[in-house]
Amino acid sequence: MFAGIDEVDWASMEHAYGPADDVPALLRGLASADPAERESALDGMYGAVHHQGDVYDCTLACIPFLLELVVDPGIPDRGGIVELLTSIGGIDLDEDDEDEIDEDEIEGAANYAMAAAAVTAGAGVFFELIADEDPGVRLAAPLALATLHNRPVRVLALLRERLPVEPDDEVRLALVEAAGRLALRHRPLAGQAADWLSRLAAEAYPPGLRLAALAQLARCAPDALPGDVVRVVSGLLRELRSTPAAPDPAAVRAGTAASRETGTGEPAAAEPPPPVGPGAEPPVERLPAPTLVGRVRALSAAGTTGRRAPWAADLLRTLHVGLDDRVEDRIALLMDQLRSPDPWQRIDAVRMSSGLIRAWRGPYDELVGLVGAQLAAAEPKLSDAASHVLEELFGLAAPAADALAERVAADPGAWVKEWASGPPGLGSTVKALARVGDARAVPALAAALERPEVPHDVGFAIGCLGAAADPLAGALRRRLGEVGLDEGAYDRASPLLAGLTALRAGEAAPEVLRVLRGAPEYRGEWLRTAALRALRSFGPAARCAVPELRALTRRPGTVAATEAAEALWAVTGDAEAVLPVLVEGLGAGQAHDRRAAASALGALGERAAPAAPRLRALLWHDELWLRVDAAIALWEVTGGTAETVPVLLAAWERNRHVRVRVAGCLARMGHAAAGSDAAQVLRAELVSVRRHNAMDGGYGSHDTYEDEKLLALCRQAFRGSTGKGPYT
Repeated sequence: MFAGIDEVDWASMEHAYGPADDVPALLRGLASADPAERESALDGMYGAVHHQGDVYDCTLACIPFLLELVVDPGIPDRGGIVELLTSIGGIDLDEDDEDEIDEDEIEGAANYAMAAAAVTAGAGVFFELIADEDPGVRLAAPLALATLHNRPVRVLALLRERLPVEPDDEVRLALVEAAGRLALRHRPLAGQAADWLSRLAAEAYPPGLRLAALAQLARCAPDALPGDVVRVVSGLLRELRSTPAAPDPAAVRAGTAASRETGTGEPAAAEPPPPVGPGAEPPVERLPAPTLVGRVRALSAAGTTGRRAPWAADLLRTLHVGLDDRVEDRIALLMDQLRSPDPWQRIDAVRMSSGLIRAWRGPYDELVGLVGAQLAAAEPKLSDAASHVLEELFGLAAPAADALAERVAADPGAWVKEWASGPPGLGSTVKALARVGDARAVPALAAALERPEVPHDVGFAIGCLGAAADPLAGALRRRLGEVGLDEGAYDRASPLLAGLTALRAGEAAPEVLRVLRGAPEYRGEWLRTAALRALRSFGPAARCAVPELRALTRRPGTVAATEAAEALWAVTGDAEAVLPVLVEGLGAGQAHDRRAAASALGALGERAAPAAPRLRALLWHDELWLRVDAAIALWEVTGGTAETVPVLLAAWERNRHVRVRVAGCLARMGHAAAGSDAAQVLRAELVSVRRHNAMDGGYGSHDTYEDEKLLALCRQAFRGSTGKGPYT
């Protein structure tokens, strides 16, 4: 074994962390008799040689030795090596990817292609592994074949032949998953794969296998799904609930080790999983595994302990991805799960509900109400998952408002969350209730304002409550007056300033002015910005700040001058004093500063008419967001739509994230936008099921809020531009 490994010039190659001269030791470690050494070696392969999926020259040089390792039956844990090879060789670059590769990425793309070719050339070894004695190897081999082998017809035939004789349930699921993967990679084979999967889903197989077949059908041939897929899947989930709970993998391993030591030849009985619920004793804390691979395994084991059919969650996620825009079917499936007596099925449903609502528009009231019902669950993981989902929904969480209020009232200890580092934050139930706009959150916010350190997000929560939070103005003002103007001033004052800004609490102008005057050098610009925004929101009530604002406007071309001019206009209405400052701001060096000046000029309306030529010139600027802000300001100043609406609609098509701002302007235009293409654009957005800002593989905490805001503005704009409802 490892013939020729010392002849490779490893020192001339590099991996993620420098010279690759340590790679031979890693390869030999994969063959070690010591489990800890094997795990450490695999960790090194993923951490350095195949770091975050990258393929280096040393990765390519490893492939022959890795293939040699997987066929040696004397080496334990070969399933992990099969998975590593699948990852190294399984990156496909299609034509679109190749078009996007720049010069700096050419070498990396070539390595991906060579890795795919090298592993594919040796993929025949995986045929031998499909019936290996090691179930871990059999578990990894099907996906390796489906991903890497270049004879898909033969692979599909082998998968079908192996399924009836495979004794391990989890491996049987892997065989089915491989068929779906094969159909996705080789579309001419999709029909054959779908026929087999349809038979598996319909015949008298165990419920887990039937669910797996339906999940893969949804991936590769969704049209072949049964018309009553919701009823079928719900029935399978009910069957799975009667499956015995999965044992604690750590306990099983410990029991097996004990049996070896005592020589009994039989594993010791696994200890039952630790109890859950409010009255349960906390489990004994286990030390984290020393490697990343070990930590992943430990987390996976912790996530499956005590579960019935722990793999069902992955199958359901796959099914949901395949169902795609069939939102009502997906809602029905999740509602059935949320009514399950199995808390783990409900945890999975809560988490998948978040993914569905975040990406797709739909009628979610009943589903959200059921998520809210989980707040009263005895299982802490379930109630916590529900509160975190509701926190992201803002107004969509209204059907759960009563459940949130009950949970908030019952658990004052959770009103504020302390962190090991950084400032405290509001608990998720308090944030969720405030974001609904429910006044029952006010007592929790009042208590938060009395803490030695005010939660960093309390001001934003107050902003969601509107007038209901007016009783908090006094506490905000008092706490702001107590803030020391040292290097920590921004962290302590910014949540208070945000709350006062939201409440337009002009009586706090003296306290805000103190902060503006005494802002320290460290983060002083941020603190002044927050103070100026507060004064601007106070309007004429902040007249005591006029001398300070006038002084700041005498620094033309700076951000502070623009912000001070905005506040001065809001306080005094003196256009002559602020117009020259804002016009000069249009020529600032940074696009962000120009945008601020344009928006401020728009607030002046027709009083800013002398700035119209400068705004008009910005309609052709390279920066899209500056073009949008200039177009909006120009319309607010001149009322003309012929030159502004086309700019706004072009930006709408080019950058989806600008749509909320554009829709807000179109809504204010009303009939002024009639006769343009605006109505057509608005209608298209309103009939789209996909959220405008949905991302594959990522999301933002305010994505759902922003999309719901866009829909509301589109409806308003559509009615204003046509005089009709959006669907007439």
